[in-house]
Order: sequence, then structure tokens, then C-alpha cells
Amino acid sequence: MNRMLTGVFAAIVTLWVAAASAQTPAKAGVLLLAHGGKAEWNERVLDVAKRVDDTRPTEVAFGMATRANIQAAIDKLTARGVTEIIAVPLFVSSHSSVITSTEFLLGLRKDAPKDLAIFAKMNHGSHGAPAAADHSAHAGHAPAVDPASPATTTLPIRMTAALNRHPLIGAIAADRAKSISTSPEKEAVILVAHGPVPDDDNRRWLDDMAVLAQQVKAAAPYASVDYMTVRDDAGPAMREAATKELRDKVSAQVAQGRKVLIVPHLMSFGGIEQGVIKRLEGLEYTMTQQAIMPDGRIVQWVLASIAQ
Repeated sequence: MNRMLTGVFAAIVTLWVAAASAQTPAKAGVLLLAHGGKAEWNERVLDVAKRVDDTRPTEVAFGMATRANIQAAIDKLTARGVTEIIAVPLFVSSHSSVITSTEFLLGLRKDAPKDLAIFAKMNHGSHGAPAAADHSAHAGHAPAVDPASPATTTLPIRMTAALNRHPLIGAIAADRAKSISTSPEKEAVILVAHGPVPDDDNRRWLDDMAVLAQQVKAAAPYASVDYMTVRDDAGPAMREAATKELRDKVSAQVAQGRKVLIVPHLMSFGGIEQGVIKRLEGLEYTMTQQAIMPDGRIVQWVLASIAQ
């Protein structure tokens, strides 16, 4: 009888171990995607990656849909033993050809966006981003890989949304406005983002910014909270229209006796904000001294994104 009970107990243990093993979550690795820039910006991104790495294996791919860097990061994660990859775009918006081109490179969409051919010709090392070397064309190796072709991996990959309208990003925007606020009931906040060229994508940016603006409004009794994109990469006519819109918004608020608070909705300062300053030349306003990063909540955002 004892032997029978022992055998039954052993069988139960074996089944329990097998079931537990089957339920063990996959070891997911994080592929952090970010535009390369100046050394200070790159270090901030690497610091975020380091802190996320304390929770999950994390590697960074700098660039704008840069295949070599994406492939290098995938290979590093594979070597670290991950069984799946979660790509997290550290970009203001999901609504851009950079994101759709990256989706293609990750094998997440069938058709290559037309802008991918442009991105493939760029030398992202010139943006300050550490560029992955491509040795595939050296003697004894196969021809160089097409930079507009999908990366290769046997691991499943999924991609999260960019910052978009996430509550943590709204909280950061609200704090940036508060940092230059003195009497909110007499102040008008204007969130200003870079924005895309296509009208459809621009409307999606503005839809997300409307949600962020609501969160800023809820954080303090501002007289008004507005938002817009300046569409820096567009042609002269569209840029001039955006400049007029921004100047008109500021002038209208000043005419009502309000102090204007400009909150650049940018990943980091380093150039684009200077364009905003130039557009506002001669007008009265106060601008924040900090963009979205650096901010410790970005690590929280990454972790929240991969947990969804």
C-alpha cells in the first residue's frame, strides 16, 4: 500500500512539475527603439535601457528604421537567451512612417512603406547614434544585406505603442507646465509638438495631444490649454501655415491679458525647440526648460507598455 501511495504521489509531483513548466512565462526581451542624437540624449536612452534591464533583458536600437541596428539588438537579445522580443518605440507618436517602416523591418507588416527606402539610405551614425557595423560584404561572406529588408530572427516579436496619449506622459506634460506656472487662472498653456507631414497622421497626433491637454487642464486651473503641431518637415506653405497658427494662438491669449506657457511636446531638447523659438520671435511667452526626457517615469512607461 505504501509503495502504491508512493507511486501515486510521485506521479502527481511529475504532473505538477510538467504543468508548472508549461505555465512558466516566456523570457521576454525588450528592444528599445530610439532616434539617435547627441551624446547626452543617447546616454539618457541607454540609462533608461539599463534600468529596464534590471527587470527584463533590454537592448537599444538607435536610428530611424535602421535595419543594421535593429538586427544587432535582436542578435544580442537572442544571445541572452530570450524566447520572445517586445519592441518599444521611444517616440512621441506611433503615427509616422518611421514606426510603420520599423514594423516592416520587424516582420509585423507585409508591405514596405515608401519612406523606408529613404530611411535605408541614411547614415544614422551621423546623428550621433552608435551604428552597427555590417560586415556581410567582406571577403568570404554573402553580399551585403538589403537595409530595406526585414530583420531575421526565429523569435516571436510584438511591438507596443509609442508615447501617444499614455497617462504617464500626460502627467509629465502637466508637470512641465507647472514648472513655469505662477498664476494658472491667468495663464494659457500651449503644447507644441513636431508633428508629421501627412494630414491623416497629423490628425492622429492631434487626437492624442487633445487627451494630454485634458490631463494638463485637470492638473491646475489654467485659463486655457491648447495644442498644435508645427510640422517642421513639411514644405514651405505648410510650415508657414503652422507658424501663423502658432503666432495667432499666442497673440490671442496675450490680447486677453494672459501669460502664455509654451510646453514643447518633444522627446528631448536639442534643435526643434529652437525652431519654435524662432517662430515666436517678438511675442511674449514663457517656455519650459525641459522636454519629456529626462524623467524617471519613462522607465515606468516602458515597463507598463511591455506588461500590456
